[in-house]
Amino acid sequence: MAPPPPAAPRVDRIAFGVSAGLIALVCIPLALSPQTGGALVVRAYESLTERFGLLYQWATLLVTVFLLWLAFSRHGAKRLGDDDSRPDFNIFSWMAMLFCAGIGAGLLYWSTIEWVTYLDAPPFGLAPNSTQAVEWAATYGIFHWGISAWALYCFPAVAIAIPYYRQKAPALRLSTGLHALIGREGYDRAPARIVDVLFILALVGGTGTSLGLGTPMVAACVSEVFGVEQTFGLQVGILVVCVTLFAVSVYLGLERGIKPLSDGSVIAAILLLAFVLMVGPTNFLLRTGTNSMGLMVENFIRLNTWTDPVARTGFIEDMTVFYWAWWIAYGPFMGLFVTRISRGRTVRQLVFGMLILGTLGCAVFYGILGNYSMHLDLSGALPVGEIARTAGNENAIAQTIGFLPLGTAALAIFALVAIVFIATTYDSASYCLAASATRNLTEGTHPARWHRLFWAVAVGVLPITLMFIGQEGGNDQLRVIQSATLVVSLPLLVVGVLMAISLLRSLRQAEGPADDGSAKSA
Repeated sequence: MAPPPPAAPRVDRIAFGVSAGLIALVCIPLALSPQTGGALVVRAYESLTERFGLLYQWATLLVTVFLLWLAFSRHGAKRLGDDDSRPDFNIFSWMAMLFCAGIGAGLLYWSTIEWVTYLDAPPFGLAPNSTQAVEWAATYGIFHWGISAWALYCFPAVAIAIPYYRQKAPALRLSTGLHALIGREGYDRAPARIVDVLFILALVGGTGTSLGLGTPMVAACVSEVFGVEQTFGLQVGILVVCVTLFAVSVYLGLERGIKPLSDGSVIAAILLLAFVLMVGPTNFLLRTGTNSMGLMVENFIRLNTWTDPVARTGFIEDMTVFYWAWWIAYGPFMGLFVTRISRGRTVRQLVFGMLILGTLGCAVFYGILGNYSMHLDLSGALPVGEIARTAGNENAIAQTIGFLPLGTAALAIFALVAIVFIATTYDSASYCLAASATRNLTEGTHPARWHRLFWAVAVGVLPITLMFIGQEGGNDQLRVIQSATLVVSLPLLVVGVLMAISLLRSLRQAEGPADDGSAKSA
């Protein structure tokens, strides 16, 4: 007897209401008392990194090893979908959507200016501004945006995609990654709902970090181009433009909105990088980039396991743990989005595509934008480090790009690329948030458009709040934004362990071609 047709997608009122209510419950008190709220968030960050920082490092290392085993095992040949299915998108569009969704304007921000932190306070007890400190300053960013980072993105994608495509899971949520533990009837029960609400809160917090970094950077570029004062009002205005742009994109959907916007933004970014490489110190950029890749590969295990146990300088807590927390907060979102765009690819293609192409793409940004910015400082052409310390990272970035030949045009293009990167990140996030609060979202169906639009607006609320308490509350804006990411990501460590157990069980259940696993997963 043929199974009944699947029910139509509809809003999960409980997940929607609880998530929206919790976001309001967090943002309203912070906005009403910015000084107290900002200080509280920062204290929470310091306490959590001290107590749980080592867990983030171990989780990242274990996930990387697990994915490499999975790709080289017999499971790597499993196709996401029916055995005769083929990819919905070509490799360029697939990678463009993946890159824009998971990286966005955060890469433009950190790749240009992150070296300043490492040069002022280098790792391994090196002397600040020494030759070795310069080499590590050009390397550490590539590590933080490299294989380990993309592994934290890839693991949830594999854990969700296998039950969704191979076992025909009835929903596209974070709890889909627990399919083998909760069974087909478990999606409406309390444990699955708690996991999905945690995902929504973590994604709003993670996107709040990216938007909270990218928006002031764009505002600084606009200020340089048009000679206007850089104010909180300007930042909010730019944020409204970004929200409007990705609201339209997410309304149009994957094929007509997200895909062409991602393709265009990646092409524009490639042209910008090519311009910087040609007109900048080309030899220095190529030599330093090559040296950095070699240094990272040679010390990959050391970088993943260094805990700074003796000196306790705070380097690991402020940078590495922050990054791992950021990727973990974003990871479930990437899992959902990558699942949605990866039908027809094999597990092996998914793992190597994300780990290798993602790492190389980020390395190019660091190798060109970061090394160009550092060369300006080392050569004395522009005191980028001093500008960053006194006027803020966003102003240092704007002046770095403005120092290029045709600086005004370069700044305008840089700002435009950043806005589109922000838009492509958040239209993807809005899609996944709507999917997580939708019931009966089976393969090939989409959340309601009004639902996607709601989350497109909602994801702008937290970054506005974080920027406000960072500026009006007298707190370090960057520290407040970093702190929010760590706080929301911690519960996902527990969810990740459960997903790993469920994934191993799903792999055993999916030995045959596209079985639904319903009888085995209860």
